[in-house]
Amino acid sequence: MEPADADAYFGEVLRNSPSGTRLARSQALTTYFLFLELRHKVEVHGMTGRVVECPIDAMNRPRGAKDAQLRIPPTGPEVGTLFTGWGGEPATCRKFAPTARNYTASKLMSQVGLRVSEACKLDLTDIKWDLGRFGKLHVRHGKGARDSGPRERTVPLINGADRTLRWFIEDVWGQFDDDHTRPGAPLFPSERKNADGSSRRV
Repeated sequence: MEPADADAYFGEVLRNSPSGTRLARSQALTTYFLFLELRHKVEVHGMTGRVVECPIDAMNRPRGAKDAQLRIPPTGPEVGTLFTGWGGEPATCRKFAPTARNYTASKLMSQVGLRVSEACKLDLTDIKWDLGRFGKLHVRHGKGARDSGPRERTVPLINGADRTLRWFIEDVWGQFDDDHTRPGAPLFPSERKNADGSSRRV
């Protein structure tokens, strides 16, 4: 994409679009090219002979309060270091069960790619140990595209997620004093209780 392409896009295609739309599109392009420049500049130059340069110049960058932010995910070793350090915390903390729950939820999200909202809405019965080689999670409240609403999916318990969940359920879950046979019992319960004495969700 060249600056001339950006001129045509913002000057002709988006000419009558709301300013918020133009701002969002220019920021998306700016973030994308910033990512390429920071992470893949050498590879792109090696393959194409071209230097990565953002085509959005000052003229095409609408004014707005939002700044483009590049989010670079942590590397595998960095994630490993995080959970290795965090893994020793439940043994020495003041409240074992909530700390172990938070550790398990976070580790599960990193192992199988769940979103926070998806993990919080899981029930104990959403773990399907009999499906696949390692078992699967039935994600009932998955993120849908645009306005389609929640989308269900099953997620395999790979990368050690099956061991993580077995440890949590066998050694930690019962400390929240909830009934595992109760329909709708949350996988990650809160210390707070409902009026009937059952655990709330986190």
